[in-house]
Amino acid sequence: MTAPVRFPRFFVTAPSPCPYLAGRNERKVFTELRGDNADELNEALGRIGFRRSQTVAYRPSCLDCQACVSVRVVAGEFRPSATQKRLMKRHDDLIVTECRPWATAEQYELLQKYLAARHPGGGMTQMEESDFADMVEHSPVSSYVVEYREPGVGSQPGRLVGACLTDFQGDGLSMIYSFYDPEAEARSGLGTYIILDHIRRAAERELPYVYLGYWVEGSARMQYKVRFRPLERLTGGGWGRIDDAEHDRLIAAAVAPRRPGAEPGLPGKEGVPAGYRLAV
Repeated sequence: MTAPVRFPRFFVTAPSPCPYLAGRNERKVFTELRGDNADELNEALGRIGFRRSQTVAYRPSCLDCQACVSVRVVAGEFRPSATQKRLMKRHDDLIVTECRPWATAEQYELLQKYLAARHPGGGMTQMEESDFADMVEHSPVSSYVVEYREPGVGSQPGRLVGACLTDFQGDGLSMIYSFYDPEAEARSGLGTYIILDHIRRAAERELPYVYLGYWVEGSARMQYKVRFRPLERLTGGGWGRIDDAEHDRLIAAAVAPRRPGAEPGLPGKEGVPAGYRLAV
């Protein structure tokens, strides 16, 4: 006799101001990840556009907008651009370590420094150290923290300059949240390097994809995601590759100078469901 299958219950958040596009509202549909089948459920939901935050899987469910699009890099076919090759060489001295999902004071201090410089208007700036520990440690699925350190002296570890909370899935790596030292001038491009390193790690493990979360055309702070190719996006017809001509246009727009005053005060990271109500 087989055990009964537990179908997840879905909820939806109340509308709130959109963190990506000014003047719009967002809402999310989400479900709890728990039990022996949490990994399988998380992977299944990830393939249809859900993201994980602690013990919750969520995706946008806005009534009048479909701007948030799930994207993933095809790791095995990725070929870095000339700029990306130079960036990889610049940071090839970093010591990269996959750590168990255990939060440290050093990671939290780096996160606070990152948020203050890059997302000063975002809700995560109010995150306390205990909240950060919950984000990292309360994971019902296979996850780890990838740390990026400068070379140490003797037996002493080097300075932590970057980190990424990452889920390990059967079809790839899902980058849940990354942060880095925004003030290290010699380490410019760290955010891009962390993505490049994840693509390399996925390819070495013969995992087909690196999930980057949501791309929002029209949100300048989310355009870095289109700089990695080949890139697939999720549409109503399933996952499909962005063709070369469109990708060239998107990359050109992403690297164009940002006009002054664009998106004032809008955070660039994906939000966490809150204020939910039962879905109807």
